[in-house]
Amino acid sequence: MSQWYADHALNLITYLPLFGALALLLLDKEKKTLIIQAATGIALVDFLLSVPLFFMYDASQGGFQFQNKASWIPSIGVQYYVGIDGISLLLLLLTTFLGFIAILSSWTAITDRVKEYYVFMLILQTGMLGVFISLDFFLFYIFWEVMLVPMYFLIGIWGGPRKLYAAIKFFLYTLLGSVLMLLGILAIYFYYPKVAGGAGTFDIVELVRVLGPLRSPEWLEMSKWIFLAFFVGFAIKVPMFPFHTWLPDAHVEAPTAGSVILAGVLLKMGTYGFVRFSLPMLPFATKYYLPYMLGLSVIGIIYGALVAMVQKDWKKLVAYSSVSHLGFCMLGVFALNQPGLNGGILQMINHGLSTGALFLIVGLIYERRHTRLISEYGGLSKQMPIYATLFMIVTMSSIGLPALNGFIGEFTILSGAFDIPGGYGFSIPWLGLHLHGKFWVACGALGIVLGAAYMLWLYQRTMFGKLDNPENAKLKDLNFREVMTLAPIIACCLWIGIYPKPFFDILDKPVTELVQRIEAPSAAGVSVAASPGPGEIPAR
Repeated sequence: MSQWYADHALNLITYLPLFGALALLLLDKEKKTLIIQAATGIALVDFLLSVPLFFMYDASQGGFQFQNKASWIPSIGVQYYVGIDGISLLLLLLTTFLGFIAILSSWTAITDRVKEYYVFMLILQTGMLGVFISLDFFLFYIFWEVMLVPMYFLIGIWGGPRKLYAAIKFFLYTLLGSVLMLLGILAIYFYYPKVAGGAGTFDIVELVRVLGPLRSPEWLEMSKWIFLAFFVGFAIKVPMFPFHTWLPDAHVEAPTAGSVILAGVLLKMGTYGFVRFSLPMLPFATKYYLPYMLGLSVIGIIYGALVAMVQKDWKKLVAYSSVSHLGFCMLGVFALNQPGLNGGILQMINHGLSTGALFLIVGLIYERRHTRLISEYGGLSKQMPIYATLFMIVTMSSIGLPALNGFIGEFTILSGAFDIPGGYGFSIPWLGLHLHGKFWVACGALGIVLGAAYMLWLYQRTMFGKLDNPENAKLKDLNFREVMTLAPIIACCLWIGIYPKPFFDILDKPVTELVQRIEAPSAAGVSVAASPGPGEIPAR
């Protein structure tokens, strides 16, 4: 049984929501209770099916596990090829977990066109899972585009007053990035036969093996353009500054579950793209543009925090906090060392949990008061003590209090950033400017301080003070179902904060292999002398 599960687990987990969505289409739209219960059950079963992967995954082995490979479109070298390593395993588990939580949180929030809503939620789940398990570029791109459509409808139909504007903006931004990413994929596809002979391939494992260590001048020059094509597609999805402007609109107008999925999973596809494709396949180009990547990361950290601090809308504040937190993830990823990458990837998970919970917090109060203006609240801890307690824990998680998940990720990222050599930062000799690891750590630390400022100020303004608004005096505290949407997330935050070892064990082998691939070109003699760039690239 265990071997059968190992052979078919990824397909079961990925396509169960899709078949569940098709089954919902057969139900009478008037049977809303049955539809809600069926969708919740499908999402729960999907999560439970994914849990054994955490225990069956062999952290001592490199490469990808639970693989399935079959010929699909042989005339152009397309295969149905799926598999996971430690990085994609954690993101897969995050997706099934938050997918179930998001559907559970929608029971009372969605009352119109219920059947269509849950169908789109389940289709979205399949699209997101497919992105993380795909080992064929063609398959990856299909899933990448598929998940765009249901999210567009979730925002455009069940969103707020400006839902159409937000949905179209989200769609156009993401589509622009997708088109450029497709051009990069095609460039790699047509270049591969020049190196390996034979026909082109979309096999990601094979492309990384062949093109990653390649050092021909033609490829090094071409890889810079491919990196830029990937960069726009992934940076929009992260979102990195200055590609972030679609995010606040999408978050504010999306229904609560849509915001949870958007922050918890969809934004991770951008960071995942950098880790899975740009770093191992284009290591030279990654180092060539590294000063800019680090610069944009710290700008995002500080800018996102400063803009969040002045927001009057509760949900928009949390949305801008995502820009800051994802900048922190990017700082860890582009530290290009073991601690930084470990921290950056783990912080993706942490952000999904903490910010997903924050959007649930906002959604729960919005269902009761139908306003997100911070000025409308105050003294809620007197009326809703359970709500205030859970909100406090999530706030502490978001700002990185020790013993909670945020602290582990931020500490590890700063450890990696401290190790960034001066040659990997901006180096302008005629100004005497050489930015070393200490500079990047200082920028990251400033972001942490600002994050604590806006989150604690938000908590103080909403939970403490006088309960002087008569509308708030009528509010009811959380019921059992609402508590159960937050309790599992808080339990995970405590688990990672107190005992992160299992997560670092899972990440150790794939991150080690990734660092070795990044370092190999430098060790083999690639330097800026061969292709002048904005920053020196010393052998490490």
